[in-house]
Amino acid sequence: MQDTIGVLDFGGQYTHLIANRIRRLRVYSEIVSPDSDSDRLRTFKGLILSGGPSSVYDADQPSFNPNLFDLSMPVLGLCYGHHLMAQRLGGEVRPGRTKEYGTAQLEIREKTGILEGLEDSETVWMSHGDYVAQAPPGFRVTGSTVSCPIAAMGDPERNLYGLQFHPEVTHTPKGMRMLENFVTLCGCERNWTMGNYIESSLQAIRDRMGDRNVFLSRIFCPHSGAWCIPKRNAGSSEPSSSRCGTGRWSSLGWIRSNGS
Repeated sequence: MQDTIGVLDFGGQYTHLIANRIRRLRVYSEIVSPDSDSDRLRTFKGLILSGGPSSVYDADQPSFNPNLFDLSMPVLGLCYGHHLMAQRLGGEVRPGRTKEYGTAQLEIREKTGILEGLEDSETVWMSHGDYVAQAPPGFRVTGSTVSCPIAAMGDPERNLYGLQFHPEVTHTPKGMRMLENFVTLCGCERNWTMGNYIESSLQAIRDRMGDRNVFLSRIFCPHSGAWCIPKRNAGSSEPSSSRCGTGRWSSLGWIRSNGS
């Protein structure tokens, strides 16, 4: 079974970008609802909790699986996910005096876990209103900024990590290294490619459909997280390429169980 990272969507604008970044590290990722049941979440090697516009104090905050942090797997909370992790596990989250949006300098206290291999100070991208004022029991504060005393925290015993900032955006220059560190903590084999994903998906359809001819009316694009519509060349039973919102092309359309 393909090693996969689950990205829990709390409504953040960067959720699909997180999934894309993990795939660029040659690990498959899948966006799922935060209230997915525990059996579904256990199919992943690790979980990333996205940011989002809500506050953990909102009455209508997104619903989530209450056992999220008890699944014995690595979890990385980003921005809102960082707040949720802190609040649920006994820390304290407070509203900020002002909302922070822009770059900041992360002063790293411990170069371990998510922050392994980084410099003493790194540029990161902030976008938040609330902040973690007290880390939960068992967590160590591993990084801070001038306006955010707990910008990074971790509990290595439980493999739980939180970042106030967004490592997935290019404004955090070492963000990919941080995500790569998380992939390593998850123990994922980095062997996923778009090519083998398409082939394995086609074979799964052939195995399921047997001798029947099948026309795929929708294709899920693992780059954008969106559904794409394949097209046929006029007057032909053969498919033409189909483009999704990323500008990438897919050649899926008609498939036959004999592999043609």
